[in-house]
Amino acid sequence: MSETSVEVSEIHWLMDMFQTVDVGLVVLNCDYRIQVWNGFMENHSGLTPRQVRDSYLFDLFSEIDEDWLRRKCDPVILLKNRAFTIWEQRPYIFKFRNYRPITGSAEYMYQNCTIFPLSDTRGQVTHLCFIIYDVTDVAVSRIELESMNGRLQQLSKTDYLTQLFNRGHWEESLNQEYKRLQRYPHQSTLLMCDIDHFKRVNDTYGHSAGDLVIQQIADAVRKNLRATDIAGRYGGEEYAILLVETNLEQAAHLAERLRKSVEQLSIKYNSQILKVTLSIGLAEHNKDMVNYRQWLEAADKALYRSKAGGRNRVTCYSPLD
Repeated sequence: MSETSVEVSEIHWLMDMFQTVDVGLVVLNCDYRIQVWNGFMENHSGLTPRQVRDSYLFDLFSEIDEDWLRRKCDPVILLKNRAFTIWEQRPYIFKFRNYRPITGSAEYMYQNCTIFPLSDTRGQVTHLCFIIYDVTDVAVSRIELESMNGRLQQLSKTDYLTQLFNRGHWEESLNQEYKRLQRYPHQSTLLMCDIDHFKRVNDTYGHSAGDLVIQQIADAVRKNLRATDIAGRYGGEEYAILLVETNLEQAAHLAERLRKSVEQLSIKYNSQILKVTLSIGLAEHNKDMVNYRQWLEAADKALYRSKAGGRNRVTCYSPLD
């Protein structure tokens, strides 16, 4: 085989690889007009090399942020260095539909990209070459993993039955607020509440009815919360609410509103209508408390007084009691 034939064969192989390789290859001149467009780009855009030849990139693909891409490419032209983009920074350069069955949930193709300069015989950069990598599988797997980790983290601090914070996370929040109040002159109040005669509900109607009552009251708690309040299920039928930046008088108004809303509930279980009430105890933070547990004990004492005083009432703790 002659040397000319070998060279022709090599060019043929190179062109074949250029068209069939599973990455996008795009060459632009320095005016951002398309000069080269391989098979990958044709397959995903639906545009042939003939259709895009000499077209201004940003007219053809309006989803590309022109200012951003020019800032990315300027150093490539001036310094003759490569540049890279990754999907975590920007999901794609060319918005192509995702076609992979495994990652079918993805709305579009996630892409990484390498941009490097092409120089003439004098060493002047005349063109830019873009290599587009489809990284949808990696991106979707990472996103799903992060989402799952987020859900697991949320589950680890959430009570399954009520969807309020569980005791561990709520108590840690209380401790953090206690430490903040020891440093700064703010006011916050702790509210503890307990379902009255809850054992009677379980004994009469069963634990499924008891669970329904707990959930319904948790909903009532949520409806009466403000954005800054932190509520948790403290025990079986006991709830705790940290009222941030709230003095005792303000907290008493909120507690009374919660008490009335629970008193007015009609909880339907099978053919029965269940009526329940809440006893509530309040304790405002004061500097004499040596730890957050003393704050809890103060609110618990107020709650006990509500129980002892006839239930279905709000009691505020006083250090003189």
